[in-house]
Amino acid sequence: MKEFIIFIKKEFHHVFRDSKTLIMLFGLPITMITLFGFALTNEIKNSKIVVCDYANDVASRAITNKLAANSSFIVEQSIMSHREVEDAFKTGEIKLAIIFPANFNRDLSHLNKAQIQIIADASDPNTATALTNYASQIIINYQQEINSNQKIPFQIIPEMRMLYNPELKGAPNFVPGVMALVLLLVCVLMTSVSIVREKEMGTMEVLLVSPLNPFLIIISKAVPYFLLSVLNLIIILIMSVYLLEMPINGSIILLIFESSLFILCALSLGLLISTLTNSQQSAMLISLMGMLIPTMLLTGFMFPIENMPLPLQFMTNIIPSKWYYIIVKSIMIKGLGITAIWKETLILIGMTVFLLFVSFKKFKIRLE
Repeated sequence: MKEFIIFIKKEFHHVFRDSKTLIMLFGLPITMITLFGFALTNEIKNSKIVVCDYANDVASRAITNKLAANSSFIVEQSIMSHREVEDAFKTGEIKLAIIFPANFNRDLSHLNKAQIQIIADASDPNTATALTNYASQIIINYQQEINSNQKIPFQIIPEMRMLYNPELKGAPNFVPGVMALVLLLVCVLMTSVSIVREKEMGTMEVLLVSPLNPFLIIISKAVPYFLLSVLNLIIILIMSVYLLEMPINGSIILLIFESSLFILCALSLGLLISTLTNSQQSAMLISLMGMLIPTMLLTGFMFPIENMPLPLQFMTNIIPSKWYYIIVKSIMIKGLGITAIWKETLILIGMTVFLLFVSFKKFKIRLE
């Protein structure tokens, strides 16, 4: 362990004496959190919704059918209690809920007005706004249809309610995405380049013939980046809370644990890239282009995954940042615990173990 700690100290010296590395480690997260003001919006399609129909009358069924016929919505199920609606939101299965009060059609016929409650998951404010606008327009169209033959016009008043982000701020959407993007890029890039640098400079041979086990050498190069990435995470969380006024509604300990797991997964991916490349240029190209574009496009924080073609939807499942993005939103915004994110956690653990196994299998302890 004495030699192992010495190697870790050596790697810390390499990091702190290189200004470019320090800028990449700490400048990139701060810049992205500060400048990433809002997520790009796009047309919303195939969003899953539920209908809570206490009336179950002609008017409520007619509006439900119109919602189901619209390409923007997939009516997942019709449920009959507010508790079931809340559970559906917590699991992340739905984006919108429509609630018809009892005697909806009778109020419409006798009082010439009735109310409908529309509940949206505003952890993604752009999607929530678009979906509520779509639903409101469908209700307005139905109102115009039934008013065409009435002397006294009927009035349906939608009541909007935004869960988790009532002010529709952009931070609850882009902060988890930027966290996933920054941690993945920094960990993968730094780890892959640091090992390949040893190959280019010819010092890898010296390290391999040292008394320390070659695999411990590789781990010792990853440990500093793990600790610095955890520090990076703390900086991002502090900026999110105090600069962007985004509270952490869930357990901070659970969030740090899940983030540490994601950092380990990213470091494992960096180790794998380092075993497959022999130059810093190729390692940087694979790390930046191979991680940046998929994370931005296929994670779900810039473009809804349900809008994508099926092949791309399946492809998103192999991207670790997608699962981390879901975990961060569930903890920070929805305040959920491990029981809600155990599946995503197991997927990240499986990815980490697989990447470490392949990395050590591919690592050559003898130079050619």
